[in-house]
Amino acid sequence: MLIRSEALADQLAIDRLLKNVFPTEAEAALVRALRENGHNTLSLVACNDDGEVVGHLMFSPVQVGETDTGVQGLAPLCVHPDYRQQGIAAQLVREGFDTLNEFGYPACVVLGDPAYYSRFGFKPAADFGLRCKWDVPAEAFMAFEFAQGAFEQASDEVAYCPEFDAL
Repeated sequence: MLIRSEALADQLAIDRLLKNVFPTEAEAALVRALRENGHNTLSLVACNDDGEVVGHLMFSPVQVGETDTGVQGLAPLCVHPDYRQQGIAAQLVREGFDTLNEFGYPACVVLGDPAYYSRFGFKPAADFGLRCKWDVPAEAFMAFEFAQGAFEQASDEVAYCPEFDAL
């Protein structure tokens, strides 16, 4: 399985994948809007041996309080149903973490299943003094620091890019 940065030629395949994996076309529209508006910090794809895109992960900036701290939001993450249970999503997340850390981003947040995301080191965002802009279950909003103490000066409400409000 090859994990690499999204290329322009991958965009239609990513769009098809998102429409196939999620129950509505909202995530596909979100990814397109994030790209179009310059809110795509990192987009990774997983390709099978035939070069087909079978997995996708995107990171976009979030705002903590009134400042841009460089914190990134992980969303969406998906793998084609025929390729699940092979560790592809985990490979995407780990590669994403490595890349963001290498480029100096301090931390990441995610809104998702705590049982799944905790295995990557995500902790409840409330442990860092963070709360989500939306009314979501506290345990589902999580954070991960690439740099120790990344949230010490940034505890506040976290707002995703405006494109997420359409979801």
